[in-house]
Amino acid sequence: MQTANSDAAVRITVLDGFTANPGDLSWGALESLGKLTVYDRTAPNELLARAADATVLLTNKTLLKEDALAQLPKLRFIGVLATGYNVVDVAAARKMGVAVSNVPGYSTDSVAQLVFAHLLHLCNHVAHHAATVREGKWAASRDFAYWDFPLTELSGLTLGIVGFGNIGRAVGQIGRALGMNILACNPSPLRQNACQAKQVDLETLFRQSDAVTLHCPLKEENRGFVNTALLAQMKPTAFLINTARGPLVDESALADALNRGAIAGAGLDVLSREPPHADNPLLTARNCHITPHIAWATGAARRRLLQVTAENVAAFLHGAPKNVVN
Repeated sequence: MQTANSDAAVRITVLDGFTANPGDLSWGALESLGKLTVYDRTAPNELLARAADATVLLTNKTLLKEDALAQLPKLRFIGVLATGYNVVDVAAARKMGVAVSNVPGYSTDSVAQLVFAHLLHLCNHVAHHAATVREGKWAASRDFAYWDFPLTELSGLTLGIVGFGNIGRAVGQIGRALGMNILACNPSPLRQNACQAKQVDLETLFRQSDAVTLHCPLKEENRGFVNTALLAQMKPTAFLINTARGPLVDESALADALNRGAIAGAGLDVLSREPPHADNPLLTARNCHITPHIAWATGAARRRLLQVTAENVAAFLHGAPKNVVN
Protein backbone atom coordinates (compact mmCIF):
# COMPACT_ATOMS: atom_id res chain seq x y z
CA MET A 1 0.00 0.00 0.00
CA GLN A 2 1.19 3.50 -0.87
CA THR A 3 -0.12 6.78 0.54
CA ALA A 4 0.55 10.41 -0.27
CA ASN A 5 -0.84 13.59 1.22
CA SER A 6 -2.25 16.55 -0.71
CA ASP A 7 -5.70 18.06 -0.22
CA ALA A 8 -6.88 16.05 2.80
CA ALA A 9 -10.50 16.94 1.99
CA VAL A 10 -10.33 14.74 -1.11
CA ARG A 11 -9.51 11.11 -0.39
CA ILE A 12 -8.62 9.06 -3.46
CA THR A 13 -8.37 5.29 -3.07
CA VAL A 14 -7.07 2.95 -5.75
CA LEU A 15 -8.39 -0.53 -5.00
CA ASP A 16 -6.26 -2.60 -7.38
CA GLY A 17 -3.44 -0.59 -8.84
CA PHE A 18 -0.85 -3.31 -9.41
CA THR A 19 -1.69 -4.30 -12.97
CA ALA A 20 -1.93 -0.70 -14.19
CA ASN A 21 1.20 0.33 -12.33
CA PRO A 22 3.33 -2.46 -10.85
CA GLY A 23 5.96 0.12 -9.99
CA ASP A 24 7.30 1.31 -13.33
CA LEU A 25 5.05 4.38 -13.59
CA SER A 26 4.19 7.35 -11.38
CA TRP A 27 1.01 8.06 -9.43
CA GLY A 28 2.06 11.72 -9.25
CA ALA A 29 -0.82 13.18 -11.23
CA LEU A 30 -3.33 11.64 -8.81
CA GLU A 31 -1.25 12.52 -5.75
CA SER A 32 -1.57 16.19 -6.67
CA LEU A 33 -5.37 16.01 -6.45
CA GLY A 34 -5.92 14.70 -2.93
CA LYS A 35 -4.83 12.22 -0.28
CA LEU A 36 -4.00 9.16 -2.34
CA THR A 37 -3.98 5.58 -1.07
CA VAL A 38 -3.00 2.82 -3.49
CA TYR A 39 -3.64 -0.85 -2.82
CA ASP A 40 -2.11 -3.41 -5.15
CA ARG A 41 -5.16 -5.68 -4.79
CA THR A 42 -8.36 -5.68 -2.76
CA ALA A 43 -10.22 -8.83 -1.76
CA PRO A 44 -14.04 -8.67 -1.44
CA ASN A 45 -13.86 -8.82 2.35
CA GLU A 46 -11.43 -5.86 2.40
CA LEU A 47 -13.46 -3.55 0.18
CA LEU A 48 -15.67 -1.73 2.66
CA ALA A 49 -12.92 -0.97 5.16
CA ARG A 50 -10.58 0.34 2.49
CA ALA A 51 -13.23 2.39 0.68
CA ALA A 52 -15.04 3.75 3.74
CA ASP A 53 -13.48 7.24 3.72
CA ALA A 54 -12.97 7.60 -0.03
CA THR A 55 -14.39 10.56 -1.91
CA VAL A 56 -12.98 9.08 -5.12
CA LEU A 57 -12.68 5.35 -5.69
CA LEU A 58 -10.62 3.93 -8.56
CA THR A 59 -11.03 0.32 -9.66
CA ASN A 60 -9.87 -1.93 -12.45
CA LYS A 61 -11.37 -5.36 -11.71
CA THR A 62 -12.60 -4.98 -8.12
CA LEU A 63 -16.39 -5.29 -8.22
CA LEU A 64 -18.46 -2.34 -6.99
CA LYS A 65 -22.02 -3.58 -6.75
CA GLU A 66 -25.13 -1.98 -5.27
CA ASP A 67 -24.86 -3.53 -1.80
CA ALA A 68 -21.31 -2.24 -1.36
CA LEU A 69 -22.03 1.20 -2.83
CA ALA A 70 -24.95 1.64 -0.41
CA GLN A 71 -22.47 1.38 2.48
CA LEU A 72 -20.14 4.11 1.17
CA PRO A 73 -21.92 7.42 1.98
CA LYS A 74 -18.80 9.56 1.43
CA LEU A 75 -18.25 8.32 -2.11
CA ARG A 76 -18.86 10.86 -4.87
CA PHE A 77 -16.93 9.57 -7.87
CA ILE A 78 -15.81 6.20 -9.31
CA GLY A 79 -13.08 6.04 -11.91
CA VAL A 80 -12.65 2.79 -13.82
CA LEU A 81 -9.03 2.09 -14.77
CA ALA A 82 -10.19 0.57 -18.05
CA THR A 83 -12.51 1.15 -20.98
CA GLY A 84 -15.00 -1.55 -20.01
CA TYR A 85 -16.98 -0.65 -16.88
CA ASN A 86 -19.11 -3.73 -16.20
CA VAL A 87 -17.35 -4.13 -12.82
CA VAL A 88 -19.44 -1.20 -11.52
CA ASP A 89 -23.21 -1.20 -11.00
CA VAL A 90 -23.59 2.06 -12.89
CA ALA A 91 -27.36 2.25 -12.40
CA ALA A 92 -27.00 1.96 -8.63
CA ALA A 93 -24.22 4.55 -8.66
CA ARG A 94 -26.43 6.95 -10.61
CA LYS A 95 -29.28 6.57 -8.08
CA MET A 96 -26.83 7.41 -5.32
CA GLY A 97 -25.52 10.48 -7.12
CA VAL A 98 -22.12 8.93 -7.77
CA ALA A 99 -20.60 9.70 -11.18
CA VAL A 100 -18.72 6.90 -12.96
CA SER A 101 -16.08 7.57 -15.62
CA ASN A 102 -14.00 5.24 -17.75
CA VAL A 103 -10.91 5.68 -19.93
CA PRO A 104 -11.86 5.21 -23.59
CA GLY A 105 -9.29 4.71 -26.30
CA TYR A 106 -6.12 4.49 -24.22
CA SER A 107 -5.19 1.00 -25.49
CA THR A 108 -6.47 1.10 -29.07
CA ASP A 109 -3.09 0.85 -30.80
CA SER A 110 -1.72 -1.68 -28.31
CA VAL A 111 -4.72 -4.00 -28.68
CA ALA A 112 -4.64 -3.76 -32.48
CA GLN A 113 -0.94 -4.62 -32.35
CA LEU A 114 -1.59 -7.80 -30.36
CA VAL A 115 -4.35 -8.86 -32.74
CA PHE A 116 -1.75 -9.06 -35.48
CA ALA A 117 0.87 -10.56 -33.19
CA HIS A 118 -1.54 -13.47 -32.73
CA LEU A 119 -2.58 -13.58 -36.36
CA LEU A 120 0.98 -13.49 -37.69
CA HIS A 121 1.98 -16.13 -35.15
CA LEU A 122 -0.76 -18.41 -36.48
CA CYS A 123 0.33 -17.71 -40.05
CA ASN A 124 4.11 -18.01 -39.68
CA HIS A 125 4.79 -19.93 -36.43
CA VAL A 126 7.81 -17.71 -35.81
CA ALA A 127 8.42 -18.78 -32.21
CA HIS A 128 8.20 -22.48 -33.09
CA HIS A 129 10.58 -22.27 -36.02
CA ALA A 130 13.03 -20.11 -34.07
CA ALA A 131 12.98 -22.72 -31.29
CA THR A 132 13.75 -25.54 -33.74
CA VAL A 133 16.73 -23.57 -35.07
CA ARG A 134 18.02 -23.11 -31.52
CA GLU A 135 17.58 -26.86 -30.98
CA GLY A 136 19.84 -27.54 -34.00
CA LYS A 137 17.27 -28.68 -36.55
CA TRP A 138 18.40 -26.21 -39.23
CA ALA A 139 22.09 -26.96 -38.69
CA ALA A 140 21.28 -30.64 -39.21
CA SER A 141 19.04 -30.07 -42.23
CA ARG A 142 19.96 -31.31 -45.71
CA ASP A 143 18.09 -28.34 -47.23
CA PHE A 144 18.45 -24.57 -47.03
CA ALA A 145 14.88 -24.19 -45.68
CA TYR A 146 12.17 -26.17 -43.92
CA TRP A 147 8.84 -25.51 -42.26
CA ASP A 148 6.86 -27.65 -39.85
CA PHE A 149 3.46 -26.06 -40.46
CA PRO A 150 1.71 -24.53 -43.48
CA LEU A 151 2.74 -20.89 -43.91
CA THR A 152 -0.05 -18.44 -44.70
CA GLU A 153 0.13 -15.14 -46.62
CA LEU A 154 -2.42 -12.59 -45.43
CA SER A 155 -2.52 -10.48 -48.59
CA GLY A 156 -5.71 -11.22 -50.48
CA LEU A 157 -7.39 -12.97 -47.55
CA THR A 158 -10.50 -11.69 -45.77
CA LEU A 159 -10.46 -10.30 -42.24
CA GLY A 160 -13.80 -10.23 -40.42
CA ILE A 161 -14.15 -7.67 -37.63
CA VAL A 162 -16.99 -8.03 -35.13
CA GLY A 163 -17.46 -4.58 -33.61
CA PHE A 164 -16.28 -1.53 -35.55
CA GLY A 165 -15.41 0.92 -32.78
CA ASN A 166 -12.01 2.51 -32.24
CA ILE A 167 -10.14 -0.78 -31.94
CA GLY A 168 -12.06 -2.48 -34.74
CA ARG A 169 -11.28 0.40 -37.09
CA ALA A 170 -7.58 0.37 -36.13
CA VAL A 171 -7.45 -3.39 -36.79
CA GLY A 172 -9.14 -2.85 -40.14
CA GLN A 173 -6.58 -0.27 -41.20
CA ILE A 174 -3.69 -2.60 -40.36
CA GLY A 175 -5.38 -5.45 -42.17
CA ARG A 176 -5.93 -3.26 -45.20
CA ALA A 177 -2.26 -2.21 -45.16
CA LEU A 178 -1.36 -5.91 -45.29
CA GLY A 179 -3.52 -6.34 -48.38
CA MET A 180 -6.52 -7.95 -46.70
CA ASN A 181 -10.15 -7.50 -47.64
CA ILE A 182 -12.18 -6.26 -44.66
CA LEU A 183 -15.65 -7.30 -43.55
CA ALA A 184 -17.32 -5.74 -40.51
CA CYS A 185 -20.36 -6.59 -38.43
CA ASN A 186 -21.60 -3.66 -36.37
CA PRO A 187 -25.00 -2.71 -34.91
CA SER A 188 -24.90 0.74 -36.52
CA PRO A 189 -23.70 1.93 -39.94
CA LEU A 190 -19.92 2.00 -40.32
CA ARG A 191 -18.23 5.37 -39.82
CA GLN A 192 -14.66 6.56 -40.35
CA ASN A 193 -14.33 3.62 -42.72
CA ALA A 194 -10.78 4.27 -43.94
CA CYS A 195 -10.14 0.55 -44.45
CA GLN A 196 -13.10 0.32 -46.88
CA ALA A 197 -14.78 -2.40 -44.83
CA LYS A 198 -17.92 -4.00 -46.22
CA GLN A 199 -20.71 -4.24 -43.65
CA VAL A 200 -22.29 -7.70 -43.43
CA ASP A 201 -24.33 -9.75 -40.98
CA LEU A 202 -22.68 -11.99 -38.42
CA GLU A 203 -23.23 -15.30 -40.21
CA THR A 204 -21.88 -13.93 -43.49
CA LEU A 205 -18.81 -12.59 -41.73
CA PHE A 206 -18.01 -15.92 -40.08
CA ARG A 207 -18.69 -17.82 -43.29
CA GLN A 208 -16.57 -15.67 -45.62
CA SER A 209 -13.64 -14.63 -43.40
CA ASP A 210 -10.22 -16.25 -43.29
CA ALA A 211 -9.69 -14.69 -39.87
CA VAL A 212 -12.33 -13.37 -37.46
CA THR A 213 -11.40 -10.92 -34.69
CA LEU A 214 -13.74 -9.83 -31.89
CA HIS A 215 -13.96 -6.19 -30.78
CA CYS A 216 -17.45 -5.88 -29.33
CA PRO A 217 -18.38 -5.07 -25.72
CA LEU A 218 -19.69 -7.86 -23.50
CA LYS A 219 -23.43 -7.68 -22.85
CA GLU A 220 -25.87 -10.26 -21.54
CA GLU A 221 -27.36 -10.66 -25.00
CA ASN A 222 -24.03 -11.57 -26.66
CA ARG A 223 -22.54 -13.74 -23.92
CA GLY A 224 -21.28 -16.94 -25.58
CA PHE A 225 -22.47 -15.88 -29.02
CA VAL A 226 -19.44 -17.53 -30.64
CA ASN A 227 -20.99 -20.96 -30.20
CA THR A 228 -21.03 -24.31 -31.97
CA ALA A 229 -23.44 -23.13 -34.66
CA LEU A 230 -21.46 -20.00 -35.50
CA LEU A 231 -18.10 -21.78 -35.45
CA ALA A 232 -19.55 -24.31 -37.87
CA GLN A 233 -19.93 -21.47 -40.39
CA MET A 234 -16.16 -20.87 -40.45
CA LYS A 235 -13.75 -22.23 -43.04
CA PRO A 236 -11.57 -25.11 -41.79
CA THR A 237 -8.56 -22.93 -42.68
CA ALA A 238 -9.81 -19.91 -40.70
CA PHE A 239 -8.51 -18.43 -37.46
CA LEU A 240 -10.39 -16.84 -34.52
CA ILE A 241 -8.81 -13.98 -32.57
CA ASN A 242 -10.29 -12.65 -29.32
CA THR A 243 -8.75 -9.68 -27.52
CA ALA A 244 -12.13 -8.32 -26.35
CA ARG A 245 -13.85 -10.27 -23.57
CA GLY A 246 -13.56 -13.97 -22.80
CA PRO A 247 -17.27 -14.66 -22.16
CA LEU A 248 -18.09 -13.71 -25.75
CA VAL A 249 -16.91 -17.22 -26.66
CA ASP A 250 -18.38 -20.58 -25.68
CA GLU A 251 -15.05 -22.06 -24.64
CA SER A 252 -16.10 -25.71 -24.81
CA ALA A 253 -17.46 -25.18 -28.31
CA LEU A 254 -14.25 -23.48 -29.45
CA ALA A 255 -12.05 -26.19 -27.93
CA ASP A 256 -14.12 -28.85 -29.69
CA ALA A 257 -13.89 -27.02 -33.04
CA LEU A 258 -10.12 -26.70 -32.70
CA ASN A 259 -9.58 -30.31 -31.65
CA ARG A 260 -11.71 -31.60 -34.54
CA GLY A 261 -9.90 -29.39 -37.04
CA ALA A 262 -13.15 -27.57 -37.84
CA ILE A 263 -11.13 -24.33 -37.72
CA ALA A 264 -7.37 -23.96 -38.10
CA GLY A 265 -6.42 -22.10 -34.93
CA ALA A 266 -7.20 -19.46 -32.33
CA GLY A 267 -5.29 -16.60 -30.73
CA LEU A 268 -6.81 -15.50 -27.42
CA ASP A 269 -5.85 -12.80 -24.93
CA VAL A 270 -8.95 -13.20 -22.75
CA LEU A 271 -10.85 -16.07 -21.15
CA SER A 272 -14.18 -16.38 -19.33
CA ARG A 273 -12.40 -16.56 -15.98
CA GLU A 274 -9.11 -14.79 -15.33
CA PRO A 275 -6.88 -16.31 -14.16
CA PRO A 276 -8.36 -19.49 -15.68
CA HIS A 277 -9.18 -22.73 -13.96
CA ALA A 278 -6.58 -25.39 -14.75
CA ASP A 279 -9.25 -27.51 -16.45
CA ASN A 280 -10.26 -24.85 -18.99
CA PRO A 281 -10.46 -26.87 -22.23
CA LEU A 282 -8.77 -24.14 -24.26
CA LEU A 283 -5.52 -24.50 -22.31
CA THR A 284 -4.88 -27.82 -24.06
CA ALA A 285 -6.82 -27.34 -27.29
CA ARG A 286 -5.14 -27.95 -30.65
CA ASN A 287 -3.41 -24.89 -32.12
CA CYS A 288 -4.83 -22.57 -29.48
CA HIS A 289 -2.41 -19.88 -28.35
CA ILE A 290 -3.32 -17.85 -25.26
CA THR A 291 -1.68 -14.74 -23.83
CA PRO A 292 -2.53 -13.60 -20.25
CA HIS A 293 -4.70 -10.53 -20.99
CA ILE A 294 -1.78 -8.33 -22.03
CA ALA A 295 -3.12 -6.49 -25.09
CA TRP A 296 -3.77 -3.34 -23.04
CA ALA A 297 -0.58 -3.47 -20.98
CA THR A 298 2.17 -1.79 -23.00
CA GLY A 299 3.98 0.96 -21.13
CA ALA A 300 2.61 3.59 -23.49
CA ALA A 301 -0.98 2.45 -23.00
CA ARG A 302 -0.70 2.29 -19.22
CA ARG A 303 0.81 5.79 -19.08
CA ARG A 304 -2.19 7.06 -21.06
CA LEU A 305 -4.50 5.15 -18.73
CA LEU A 306 -3.11 6.83 -15.61
CA GLN A 307 -2.99 10.25 -17.23
CA VAL A 308 -6.61 10.16 -18.43
CA THR A 309 -7.73 8.74 -15.08
CA ALA A 310 -6.15 11.73 -13.33
CA GLU A 311 -7.80 14.06 -15.85
CA ASN A 312 -11.16 12.40 -15.15
CA VAL A 313 -10.74 12.93 -11.41
CA ALA A 314 -9.61 16.54 -11.88
CA ALA A 315 -12.57 17.26 -14.16
CA PHE A 316 -14.97 15.86 -11.57
CA LEU A 317 -13.39 17.90 -8.78
CA HIS A 318 -13.79 21.04 -10.93
CA GLY A 319 -17.49 20.32 -11.45
CA ALA A 320 -17.29 19.26 -15.08
CA PRO A 321 -16.92 15.46 -15.11
CA LYS A 322 -15.95 13.83 -18.40
CA ASN A 323 -16.01 10.34 -19.86
CA VAL A 324 -19.08 9.70 -17.68
CA VAL A 325 -20.77 6.38 -18.41
CA ASN A 326 -23.80 6.69 -16.08
